[in-house]
Amino acid sequence: MGGLSNYELPNGIPTHDTIARVFSRLKPEQFQKCFLSWIQSISCFNPGEVIAIDGKTLRHSYDGGADKKAIHMVSAWASSQKLVLGQVKVDKKSNEITAIPALLKVLELNGSIVTIDVMGCQRSIVKSIIEQGGDYAITLKNNQLSLYARVEALFKQAIRQGFSGFTHTAYSTQKENNHGRSEIRHHLMLRVLPYLVC
Repeated sequence: MGGLSNYELPNGIPTHDTIARVFSRLKPEQFQKCFLSWIQSISCFNPGEVIAIDGKTLRHSYDGGADKKAIHMVSAWASSQKLVLGQVKVDKKSNEITAIPALLKVLELNGSIVTIDVMGCQRSIVKSIIEQGGDYAITLKNNQLSLYARVEALFKQAIRQGFSGFTHTAYSTQKENNHGRSEIRHHLMLRVLPYLVC
C-alpha cells in the first residue's frame, strides 16, 4: 500500500462525520494490536527503560444528561522514548486494579522498569511484571496495611541502629523553589530483605 500522498480525493477532504464513521467501525482490540506492532517496529528500548503506568480521566467525557460516566483510561508511557505504548479503558463496573494486568499483558517488559502508583501495589500485578522479565517501582501506602507496617518498622529499625546491618543508600536534592515554597527532598533506600517480599 502506498503512502497517503498516493491517494486521490476526488470529492475533497473527508468531513468530520465521515472520519468519525470510519473510526467507529474499527475494532478496538484489533486496532490496539496493529498500534502496538507499529510502536514496537519504530521504538528502540534500552535496558532499564522506564515504563510509567498511570490512569487518567478523559476531559469532557462525562455526560450527566445521558447518565454517562467519565471515561477512565490506564496508559503505559515509555519515558525515554516519549511514546504511549498502549491504553486500556477501565470498565465502568471495575477499577484500575483489573485494567492494569490487561495492559501489562500486551506490553514488552523485558529489561524495563515499570512504575505504578499506589493502585498497582498488588501481588498479581507485581508477579505479572516479574514473569515478563521486568522490574518495578510501586508506591506503597496504607492500602496494604500489613506490608506497609512491616516496611515502616524496618525503616525505623534501620535508622535506630544507624543502618548497622543494613545495605542502604541516601540522596538529597538541591534546594528547589516550587509552587511558592522551598523544597529539599531526602531519599532513603534499603535493600529489600527476603522475608519482606510477599
